[in-house]
Amino acid sequence: MAERRGLGKGSAYHHGDLKTALRVEAERILVERGIAEVGLREVARALGVSHNAPYRHFANREALLAEIAAGGFQRLGALYEEAIAPEDPTARVTAIGHMYLRFALAEPAVFRLMMGKDLAKPQYVELKAAADGVFAMVRAGVLTAGVPEPAVAETLALWSMVHGIATLLLDDRIEGHGGPIDPFEVVTTFTATFMVGVRANASRS
Repeated sequence: MAERRGLGKGSAYHHGDLKTALRVEAERILVERGIAEVGLREVARALGVSHNAPYRHFANREALLAEIAAGGFQRLGALYEEAIAPEDPTARVTAIGHMYLRFALAEPAVFRLMMGKDLAKPQYVELKAAADGVFAMVRAGVLTAGVPEPAVAETLALWSMVHGIATLLLDDRIEGHGGPIDPFEVVTTFTATFMVGVRANASRS
């Protein structure tokens, strides 16, 4: 489970970085009570500041949610950095897929916010940059594995598969068919098979 440095339920804010405090408290509410409960007034009340205070840093509720989502993408990117270690390109891409699953399982509420439709992502520069950066890291791994430029379609295909597994897991939709299913092994098998296929296709081009 990812470490959280929250302020604690009901704790009052006294001094320091209010913008960070607002984001941390909003993320706590998101995780504990769901996205519908996140609001600027609710966060202000929890921190013990005026209802107008959050508007000095966030234009509206969506801007606050975008800040949380951007932080999620940044944490996911940091996990991807750890996955770059394997020298074998296919193992590297597989490790990235495993990190995606681990993040989704560790931070389901933030993951759903990041990947859901509650945010108009292009409006928020930091959020778009963080999301684009994560996609670029996956694409770089795919290119290193021998997929020819631009490798966007192949990257999307891999992402879609891993995202589908992650979503099925979070929705408790994976059932055993003759025995337990290891989602990480599914990612490993698919990635290996997929990479063989795209390399063969590239060699015929």
